[in-house]
Amino acid sequence: MKNIKTNLPLTLIASSILVAGTVHAKTITWADTSDIYSMDPHGQAISPTLAFLHHIYEPLVRYNQNLEIEPALATRWEKVEPDRWRFTLRQGVKFHDGSEFTAEDVVASLERATHPDSPIRGNLPAVAGVERVDDHTVDIHLNGSYPLLLNDLTNVYVLDKQWMSEHGALQPIDPSKGEQSYSTTHTNGTGPFVLETRRPDAETVLTVNEKWWDEAEHNLTRIEFTPIASDATRVSALLSGQIDMMLSVPLQDIARLENAPGIQILETPGLRTIMLAFNQSPATLEDNGAEGNPLQEVKVRKALYQAINMELIHDKLMRGKSRNAALPVAPAVPGYAAELDERYPYDPEAALQLLAEAGYPDGFSVGLDCPNDRYVRDEEICQAISAMWARIGVETRVNARNASNHWQEALNGGSDIWMFGWATLPMLDSFSILSQVLSSPHDKYGAWNPGGYHNPEVDALIEKISVAQDEQERLSMIDQAFELSKADIPLLPLHQQPLIWATNDDIQVPQTPDNKVRLWYATVE
Repeated sequence: MKNIKTNLPLTLIASSILVAGTVHAKTITWADTSDIYSMDPHGQAISPTLAFLHHIYEPLVRYNQNLEIEPALATRWEKVEPDRWRFTLRQGVKFHDGSEFTAEDVVASLERATHPDSPIRGNLPAVAGVERVDDHTVDIHLNGSYPLLLNDLTNVYVLDKQWMSEHGALQPIDPSKGEQSYSTTHTNGTGPFVLETRRPDAETVLTVNEKWWDEAEHNLTRIEFTPIASDATRVSALLSGQIDMMLSVPLQDIARLENAPGIQILETPGLRTIMLAFNQSPATLEDNGAEGNPLQEVKVRKALYQAINMELIHDKLMRGKSRNAALPVAPAVPGYAAELDERYPYDPEAALQLLAEAGYPDGFSVGLDCPNDRYVRDEEICQAISAMWARIGVETRVNARNASNHWQEALNGGSDIWMFGWATLPMLDSFSILSQVLSSPHDKYGAWNPGGYHNPEVDALIEKISVAQDEQERLSMIDQAFELSKADIPLLPLHQQPLIWATNDDIQVPQTPDNKVRLWYATVE
């Protein structure tokens, strides 16, 4: 088969999807840069982990391969009142252990997901409660009129209440705080695949759920996932046949893989914006060589912004594949405003002047924390930024570590400046980053704002956006919130990274801009 490359916003690398049973069942072995963070779908909000767990667990509604919302564990829904939605549940669904799926499971799961100690409570910011109506009907109560409930529900999975109760897992756990429970390493979902074995940092194996309620379009019997942090090792594994598919193709290896027999490249524009965040909370930064916390000064943050040469990063490190950004959302995300998406210019002289005006003419020292296995060229980008900041007198200690340790440090407030990416998932709307990153931490908001950014005007707009029913009014307020926060520079947007996968050319799998692998649509010839 000829190598395939596409730049369409949404691509399906297949002329058709073959129905399971028309070809021999197969195994897919695939690799990504980092491991699955936890088997608990409510224990983290990390997109690759939640995407993987969607093969085991299911939500009430889901995105299909065209990123359209469709029924999953709920068959239909209606807005009974502005702040109350009723969901009719699918009957005849069984959990992997044979237990029947009922409304009790939905109530327990949503209460667990929205618990104050839940790491994913921000995924359901408007949910005030959930109520069983009968065995196959639930009402979800909101804290006001809210237009994005279905979007939010796509990434909140349902667990078996009885199973959780028997294993002491009814309460949420937070792996970033070192917490674990039975649900960290064991699963019991309703999805198309069943967990067979789990060896953290080595291999996770799934087998097909022959009793899945849905009509399977895949022909797989087994999925083997292996984390391979090394780019070179991952590419070699694909070329040698040790794996069938890899995510995060290194930019420098695209041409090599395109020319390799039996390999196809899948490429589409990505939604994920890579950014730096500033810790404005502490009064002082440890060992920074200056008094106070320089990151509390907007002129310092702007100086760091203007000292970064993004064109150089785009050309040399990203090989022209990225899209430089000034907003924390990509153009395809509702709420994006092109007129606001203009970066402050690269200007080291202006940066030096800003530092002097802020009271730091001699610079200071700061830590820059980055993952080394999560984003495209993540550690290399941080090293390049460190060298650029050195030219304005800011000594930067780059701390590169695996993603799990990186999030544990950053989300607990232990980082000065840290890299993170945001794709507005599962919401696929600008309200995602407004409510979780740019809102001050309170209630279900600000779960990803450990740096303590707080602008009362932005907070007030976020509250209004959350209940706005008129779409134009809602988008106008999103513009205002982005304009205000852009002036504050609590975040330093860098770019949207590309999505590049590689597979054996006998694999047909949809690739979508949310970078989620959905192998229940995949076939192997």
